[in-house]
Amino acid sequence: MCGRTACSLGAENLRRACAYRDSGGRRRQPEWIRGERYRPSYNKGPQSSGPVLLSRRHLQQGALLKGKRCVVLADGFYEWQQQQSGGKQPYFIYFPQTKDEKEGDEEWRGWRLLTMAGIFDCWEPPAGGEMLYTYTIITVDASKDVSFIHHRMPAILDGDEAIRKWLDFAEVPTQEAVKLIQPTENIVFHPVSTFVNNVRNNAPECIAPVELGAKKEVKATPSSKTMLDWLKNSQEGSPQKKENDLPRWTSQFIHSPSPKKTSANILQQWLGKEGEPAAKKRKA
Repeated sequence: MCGRTACSLGAENLRRACAYRDSGGRRRQPEWIRGERYRPSYNKGPQSSGPVLLSRRHLQQGALLKGKRCVVLADGFYEWQQQQSGGKQPYFIYFPQTKDEKEGDEEWRGWRLLTMAGIFDCWEPPAGGEMLYTYTIITVDASKDVSFIHHRMPAILDGDEAIRKWLDFAEVPTQEAVKLIQPTENIVFHPVSTFVNNVRNNAPECIAPVELGAKKEVKATPSSKTMLDWLKNSQEGSPQKKENDLPRWTSQFIHSPSPKKTSANILQQWLGKEGEPAAKKRKA
């Protein structure tokens, strides 16, 4: 798969869209780390920086070298279908519309973010300086509905419980977490313009549906129309949280090089066969 995604929400709305319920049933929002570096985009390439969720435990001393599980956030991802007459047709793939549960003013009513299972690494320069974080999105065989586009797709975590289990490396064994890595059918898609082929193009046109053959913008489906509406009209701002009300998850911005290997063997190498990987020593 290509590794191209869109994540166009502003910083505060992205935080609201990641809200979850803790063990006590309270609505929580992630805490930003390096939030000033975040830049919304309709067309994020493999070498760009993007938002991910990490367990708060990773901020504890030495914990960055354990677990190494993260959740990559996006509006959706792009994939290209090889055409018989040459060239490739891009598609935008995403979660269907969020149900309006009407659970209070702080409930996120925008589009549901796509949450993809990933693993991360961190590197500290030998001479000192700021640590470099990188992540890779785990891929699986494509689900039946999208296999005609490409034979691989991201491992999508569907729902708060799946996200919690993937992130909670201290309580959820690797063997159990790996069971979450499987194709999902709960996604929708539509063809988009080749305008998205150039990573320098960054506008709503990247995700707008087109009519195949004519390559003209057409009336959006109810699902894609809702997405386009909130992406274009999204406003910043959310209720302020008190310091003692911070959640267990944290959002971290990580540089994402183009992934080269996604086999099960590589995943086991990162996460360990019988538990979590041993902590690596950091250079003084």
